[in-house]
Formats: sequence, structure tokens, C-alpha cells
Amino acid sequence: MRSGRGAGQLSVDPVEAAHRLLGATITCRGVRAIVVEVEAYGGVPDGPWPDAAAHSYRGRNGRNAVMFGPPGRLYTYRSHGIHVCANVSCGPDGVAAAVLLRAAAIEDGLDAAQVRRGEAVRHIALARGPGNLCSALGITMADNGVDVFDPKSPVRLALNEAHGAVSGPRVGISQAADRPWRLWLAGRPEVSAYRRSPRAPAPGASD
Repeated sequence: MRSGRGAGQLSVDPVEAAHRLLGATITCRGVRAIVVEVEAYGGVPDGPWPDAAAHSYRGRNGRNAVMFGPPGRLYTYRSHGIHVCANVSCGPDGVAAAVLLRAAAIEDGLDAAQVRRGEAVRHIALARGPGNLCSALGITMADNGVDVFDPKSPVRLALNEAHGAVSGPRVGISQAADRPWRLWLAGRPEVSAYRRSPRAPAPGASD
């Protein structure tokens, strides 16, 4: 078990951090879930993990500052201006990197998650996809910057050993589209489907 070791376990490269976050328990506003899918993202061109697909690639600004550390902070943003998505910062303090929480399996608080997502949504799909994960758990833009290892935080994480990790390219990005920086737990029905961006180069033509 890695539980209780906290942010120090995420002061590593983004892919290793993604491995450590896979299988983590996330608790927020009456819902507890297991993270079953994540994506790693790096940072600036002259940093240790240059990543043209990362929000931090062009440098630090008011929107992406949390990605620059310290590790273990929640970085939230809106996808397409609508859906809230949640990342966890990683790497040494001052170096940009984060891991997107892509999907989770609800373990407790199913009724609360169902109310937030709607009665028609199947249980396995409640937190499938990064926007749905935040919706089901009640994560909002106001949670940006919170320490996910603080017991008093509205969004809390506990790291656990994960087995059966599978890797593949990240979803829906047009830059660095072939990197196998998406990780998921094999056989979990809550994992989202892979969709390649129509703006991405042909498979094999990207990094």
C-alpha cells in the first residue's frame, strides 16, 4: 500500500506519477471512487518533460499555475468551456507536470453521484471520462489548487497499489498524439473509449 505517503510520492516524472495515481481512492462531497484511468502531461519545451499537448507548454500563467507545483495539488480547468476536468500536479515543485484523472469506479455514495449525473446514466458510466468524473464527484472550478492529501480538503486522494495497468496514446489531442501516456486498469468497464483527434497526424507520425 502507498496510502498515507502523500505528495512526496508524486514528486516524480509524469508517467511514473500516473502509475502511482492509477488505483488511487478519491473522495469528494459524499462520493468515494477508485481511479481506473489517467493521462500524464509534461511541461515547457526546455523542461525535463517537454509536451506540446500540455496546458503548461507555453509557460506559466494564471490558468495553469497549479501545474508548476508543488505536487499533490488539484488543477481544474473547463473542457470546451463546459465540463470541469481535474488533474493532480506532480514532479518537483516549480517544474510543470500533471496527471489528468480520466475515469473512476464509484465505490460509495452512488446515490449522490447518480443525482449529479442523472438517473438514466448507467452505474459504470457515472465517472467515465474526465468531465463525468468531476460531475459525479462534485468537483468544481473552486477546487483548483487544493491539497489532495490534506485530510481537511474537499477533494482527497489516497494512493494504493494498482495491478494490471495498460498503456496507450492519449485521447483527443493533436500534439504528441502517439505517446503511450494514458494508463488504465485492464478489464474495468468504467474506462473510457479511445478517440484520436481528427487533427492529429496519422498514427506513427507524431511523438
